[in-house]
Amino acid sequence: MLVTCPACQRPISGPKSRLGTRIACPDCAHAFFWSDVHHAAQAFVIYDLETTGLDPAVEEIIQIAAMRFTGGALRSAETFSSFARPRRPISAFIEQYTGIGNQHVAGAPRPEEALRAFARWSGSATLIAHNGLRFDSKFLTATCRRHGLAAREAQGIDSIHISKMLFGRVRGTGHSLDHLVSRLGVDTAGVRRHDARGDVEILGRVVAGMWGRLGLDHAFNGVPRHSAMLPVDDA
Repeated sequence: MLVTCPACQRPISGPKSRLGTRIACPDCAHAFFWSDVHHAAQAFVIYDLETTGLDPAVEEIIQIAAMRFTGGALRSAETFSSFARPRRPISAFIEQYTGIGNQHVAGAPRPEEALRAFARWSGSATLIAHNGLRFDSKFLTATCRRHGLAAREAQGIDSIHISKMLFGRVRGTGHSLDHLVSRLGVDTAGVRRHDARGDVEILGRVVAGMWGRLGLDHAFNGVPRHSAMLPVDDA
């Protein structure tokens, strides 16, 4: 495959297996992460979902929280948060795990309406979630499809991929949020885990830490991306 040095525009050929690895341009010595697409956008949203269960085909969103990340920095004052009222009661297990019970969502919008609000707030930003490829992005897409919402494509980054770029892919290397908090020395005092608002705050600190250690650019070039669906703002 062929990539282009972002500094001197020299085309460089190499195997696809180099995606996400750091290389130096043989002409200008500029170091960058090997990527098949160069991204210019610098607007990102770190988000987290809480749901009634793990299967997006049958379960529903009960909470969405998000925070902006732009210019390589977490914007702690620029946040989004909403409960969502599912169509069946929240189980005792989920309430114990997340701290979210039926009383918290009683007056909340339905999941599809909470997702509409999130889509309006996030705009065209690239979405970042931990395990987003296998979990969060699938819930976004499933919610749009289940309710027949007019939808648009949104780019997503799974922060697990950033972790693998930093800490390696050797079998047995943990990439859970707890592993990353420990490795990066992230302060979680006073932040509630498994509540989307708390998890977003922690994930934001983790992403900022990994971004800095890897020396990524403001557009996260070199980090794999995937697609999800968000509702079109038809208000």
